[in-house]
Amino acid sequence: MAKVLGFGEFGTSFVSPPRKSALSSVLRRKAPPAERSGVAASSHAHIEPALEVFSKKESHMSLVNELIEAGIHFGQRRSSWNPKMAPYIQGVKNQIHIIDIRETIKGLLLAKKFISKTVSEGKDVLFVGTKRQARSAIETHCAACQMPYITERWLGGLLTNFRTVRDRLKRLEELEALVATGGMKSYSKKMESQLSRELKKIYRNLNGVRAMTKLPSALVVVDVNREMNAVREAKNLGIPTICLIDTDGDPDFSDIPIPGNDDSMRSIDLIIRELTASVQDGKTQRQTSAATSAPEGGEDSDAPSPRRRSVRSRFRVDEIGGGLTDGAPMESAAAAPSAPTATDPA
Repeated sequence: MAKVLGFGEFGTSFVSPPRKSALSSVLRRKAPPAERSGVAASSHAHIEPALEVFSKKESHMSLVNELIEAGIHFGQRRSSWNPKMAPYIQGVKNQIHIIDIRETIKGLLLAKKFISKTVSEGKDVLFVGTKRQARSAIETHCAACQMPYITERWLGGLLTNFRTVRDRLKRLEELEALVATGGMKSYSKKMESQLSRELKKIYRNLNGVRAMTKLPSALVVVDVNREMNAVREAKNLGIPTICLIDTDGDPDFSDIPIPGNDDSMRSIDLIIRELTASVQDGKTQRQTSAATSAPEGGEDSDAPSPRRRSVRSRFRVDEIGGGLTDGAPMESAAAAPSAPTATDPA
């Protein structure tokens, strides 16, 4: 595994490359003879599990290197820290706290697993980041994975008063239809200006959540101190929160804290990219489970079921020759007199 050797003159960390002894030892290992296993297996069959484990380690190490290069381990100044963040701090350098990268990786992997499970169950995840450094990253990645987001301003009661928010979204659709049909020109210039301002305001604040028809099942927040209203609303409704927290934040407001630099555009973009990738994985799992649970009959499963018959209509009186008559009920057949035979007296 790679080891952080130290910090350079300009705050850049030097990471030693991973050792290749593990892979080379696996490759030098000879395949077991066929007579031991009794099966003439491939000579590379025993190497594939080790290569898979090694590839996972390589992916984790590449993620660690990307996080360090993005500067996610740089916290706030020592004078503005929150003592509750002490378990996530590695040390101090030049009066700046250094965040433990192991805690960042731990929180990130836990958040990815939770988001993937949530999305696979058909639920939504709301991304919130109104600071300038987080807007472009959230808009780009959330639009790609089709998840709701808030990047302009958190409207009070967005979660606790969600019905009113849905009414405003209906108003947005009405105004857009008015513009599309050209009905805006029929109003006076003053009324047209007012409707245009109303359209721009609603579109700016609620465009990211216009496809959200129900409350989200999780909340991803960048900078807890700035998005305190959103975090408190989610806490009141029992919605789990995943927060990127700097050394001046309070981890008690987050269910899954990801300690890291929340002022760097590169670090925010990297965290949002990894979380949205887990959203895509959850959607893939949802589609796979839906395909496997579908009936195997195909079109036959859509065919109407045969009409059920009552118990009385299934039983008929055997009047002639031991066969069932079609149409005569049991009571009427029993009440009818029997036909005379040759042996009966006249």
